Amino acid sequence: MILFNPHQHTREYVDARSKEIMLKTIDFFEKKGKKKLKEDDHERVWYSDFLEFVKKEKVFATLLTTSEFGAEDDRWDTWRNCEFNEILAFYGLNYWYTWQVTILGLGPIWMSPNKEIKQKTAQLLEEGAIFAFGLSEKQHGADLYSTEMTLYPQDDGTYKARGSKYYIGNGNEAALVSIFGKISGSGDYVFFVVDPKHEKYELVKNICNSQNYVAEFTLHNYPITENEILSRGRDGWDASLNTVNVGKFNLGWASIGICTHAFYEAINHAGNRRLFDHFVT
Repeated sequence: MILFNPHQHTREYVDARSKEIMLKTIDFFEKKGKKKLKEDDHERVWYSDFLEFVKKEKVFATLLTTSEFGAEDDRWDTWRNCEFNEILAFYGLNYWYTWQVTILGLGPIWMSPNKEIKQKTAQLLEEGAIFAFGLSEKQHGADLYSTEMTLYPQDDGTYKARGSKYYIGNGNEAALVSIFGKISGSGDYVFFVVDPKHEKYELVKNICNSQNYVAEFTLHNYPITENEILSRGRDGWDASLNTVNVGKFNLGWASIGICTHAFYEAINHAGNRRLFDHFVT
């Protein structure tokens, strides 16, 4: 079948692990049920149950760890990820969102030459972590030229990070946030990672009234060493655009899942409506 049908999911997969993930994800949402999905959405409940499922089944670890640093079945497979986009968005864009933002957060990490951070990231994914992408700012949106997040060089070769980011999904619970900024003095672009649990990371607020946590956060002289730097200069600039190109491709497949569900809802509604002695369908 071209359209996703959770009750007859007979699509072919290249390996058993891929099929297992898709079927278990479908089963998670079907058991939760539409009533509870809608209730959690209306009450803006953080999707901790879904993230516990992801952790238990190592879903993000399998789908989002590159083969170089992952287990046997782990790989970044765009075709497989598109399939997962469609399934998640079919059940609710909020659930797709935490996956999407994790992909964006991972982009600058996997593109980086920093092997230490890559190994740490692989371990965090194995433990069920989610990630975040600190690009946008309140005054500038995603205008990379105007970013105000800055690393200030210190005499000992380290840096202090100062600045704010806005509209950053998963900013409350991410294991690592990949942040785009500039280096003071040289003006070089730079990507670095921070830990939201650090005392110099201020989680200001959730700017959206939804299940998602779309954060505003501020770094107050957050200490950065070379170990936390992912890329700089042209590489930092390229990592930002390449991540957006890879990550935003997912939007189309999420839209397919949403539209499929809407189509089913419309058919079910119309099929139970009888007007002028005829069923609407």
